[in-house]
Amino acid sequence: MNTSEKQVAKEAKMRLVEVGGRTSQDLGMGRIVGQILVYLYLTDGNCSLDEIGEELGLSKAAVSVAARQLESLGLLRRAWKRGDRKNYYRTADNIANALQQGLLTFVRQKIQSAATELDYVNDMLERATGNSNTDPGARFLFSRVKRAKLLRDRTIRVMESPLLKIFVKP
Repeated sequence: MNTSEKQVAKEAKMRLVEVGGRTSQDLGMGRIVGQILVYLYLTDGNCSLDEIGEELGLSKAAVSVAARQLESLGLLRRAWKRGDRKNYYRTADNIANALQQGLLTFVRQKIQSAATELDYVNDMLERATGNSNTDPGARFLFSRVKRAKLLRDRTIRVMESPLLKIFVKP
């Protein structure tokens, strides 16, 4: 590959890394997480945290935190080099399956977090709206929270459905 081809390949890779970062940020996972995932996916071989940070202009600490998050979702794998104490990373062997599982895990975590807060607010409003002189705004809010809980319950049932589990096998 000549110099011009290398420059074009690097520019193309970095453009895709930025798209990955924006997409990940839009999903609420953080820009760096997406950048690292796409960078490693488009890299032949393993990369150390130092290499990733240098190439993307990120601190080693930021890369380390994001790499651990991606690893916990099953999207990255650690690799070691004999005689080297550094941690090296690469994308999961079956990235499509790992991405499906990782996204489902992420969505489940977000739903669970919202569910906890909905339950707390529901209990709080239930105690406050127990009499007939309740503020109309509080009654309206309580009715919306109850509807949100129903939506949450339906979403959980869909996420746990055997049919979905067939299509997205771990």
